Amino acid sequence: MRYEREFSVKKTLYKDNINKKVSGVCGGIAKYYGLPRLGVRIATVAAMFMFPMVVGVAYIVAAILVPNRY
Repeated sequence: MRYEREFSVKKTLYKDNINKKVSGVCGGIAKYYGLPRLGVRIATVAAMFMFPMVVGVAYIVAAILVPNRY
């Protein structure tokens, strides 16, 4: 017996090249989770002040590894 979910939607994380400010990572994360882009950007900047090395490295890695949508 095989169980297949027909109702599920496949979501993929992409960089948002239309609404990007730096590389599109925050816009892509906001679109993926259904959050406001400005809120994700503010949270990223706030996290950058609290944990600059960790967030900076994570942002650079995400900018390199997350594919472009268009």
